[in-house]
Amino acid sequence: MADTLYLSLWYPNLRLEALADKLVAVLGAFAAHGGEPRIYSATVWPVNWSEAPVFQRVYGRMGGEPGASPGAEPRQAVEDALELLHDDYAYEFQVGWSLWELETGENAGPHSTPPAAEAARPAQDDGSKKIQESRWARGPRLVRVTGYGPHFDEGAYEQDGHIRIDFGSDTPFLAEEADLDQVGARHVEENVRQLVALAGGVEKASGATARLLWSELGESLAQRLAERLGVRN
Repeated sequence: MADTLYLSLWYPNLRLEALADKLVAVLGAFAAHGGEPRIYSATVWPVNWSEAPVFQRVYGRMGGEPGASPGAEPRQAVEDALELLHDDYAYEFQVGWSLWELETGENAGPHSTPPAAEAARPAQDDGSKKIQESRWARGPRLVRVTGYGPHFDEGAYEQDGHIRIDFGSDTPFLAEEADLDQVGARHVEENVRQLVALAGGVEKASGATARLLWSELGESLAQRLAERLGVRN
């Protein structure tokens, strides 16, 4: 069963004014660990998650110049959002992070099967079951990085961290719905190594004194991964 994966970071005696530098450091660390160097969007949430955003910006091609890189530099995006600096606000940024993922059926894309192999297939009757193709492909997903004001959502930072990274579904790290072969297992292990490297990278870059990798259902990723690869072996 797929779960949502998070990484929480805490800093000792963090002042609200220092949150910007921590966010810049965390966002800037992604580029060295399979992530994009620029930020896709910034959103500011007041009071709690049920409120409407007071600021939201999706960054296109900066300056409108042809050939310009899409997105904003981490510091620019953080400065834009934290112009509205309040202790009961949360500041969310989206950044691209590339992982190996298993694509099945129509999601596998037009190049799932080499043209020569496709041409060599026998013709199928109209009523026959369509063969499902699958392949591993590396591509970006949007990861959410959120910095919490101390009073946002009644002090949610105590549980979620001063900064929380939401990786989305843990499927790329487990692929529990797939029958893992040697290639699939190698891609899953590469994803896990990248996750571990990123966790260490953002901790070091931002000076966090505590970190926690956790899931929405409270299950241990390490334990589930060991069980998953143990079944394969």
